[in-house]
Amino acid sequence: MAEQRSGTVVDPTAVEEIVRFHGHMCPGLAMGIRAAEIALREVGPHSSDEEVVALTETDMCGVDAIQYLTGCTFGKGNLIHLDYGKNAYTFVRRSDGKAVRVSTQPGAFDRSPEHNELSTKVREGSATDEERTRYKELRANRVEAILLAPEEELHAVEELEDAQIPSMARIHNSVACAGCGELTMETRVRRLEGKKLCLACFERER
Repeated sequence: MAEQRSGTVVDPTAVEEIVRFHGHMCPGLAMGIRAAEIALREVGPHSSDEEVVALTETDMCGVDAIQYLTGCTFGKGNLIHLDYGKNAYTFVRRSDGKAVRVSTQPGAFDRSPEHNELSTKVREGSATDEERTRYKELRANRVEAILLAPEEELHAVEELEDAQIPSMARIHNSVACAGCGELTMETRVRRLEGKKLCLACFERER
């Protein structure tokens, strides 16, 4: 495994592009940037097709940084969401099976009591203009701290032996749902009383 680093090595211009892609900068996105650069170092480079697969155990902001920097996307089938509610990612290189799991260190995402209090007020719409300004300041400081922190303070990196490599993305035939008439991937169709139904219609009619 390559030597861990202190501070992000992602080019500032790339960071700006990631922010535009995601819509805003926040601590979650910064954590995703730091996780993605580990992936690029350990199993990269950027995946133009399906050379690298990312399995993400969260759907938080950081996943957008993973998509942008690694080239692993839902549309290509090499970004797989495992709904475990963990800030953790597994990256697998298809060519030789090398795989690493990157998980957030306990405490790496902790915020100060003031930050937590202001976050609640902002979310509930009760924050004053002064409190909103202070909240933005604290969030910006947290982002900067994440981007500059030693890697080992943010993430644990584990090289996996004999990792199971997900199968390549497949294109399946579509069939018309007997309920709504919309085309549905045949592997997602359910049968009810002889009818082929999409999942939404199946749930309504059963």
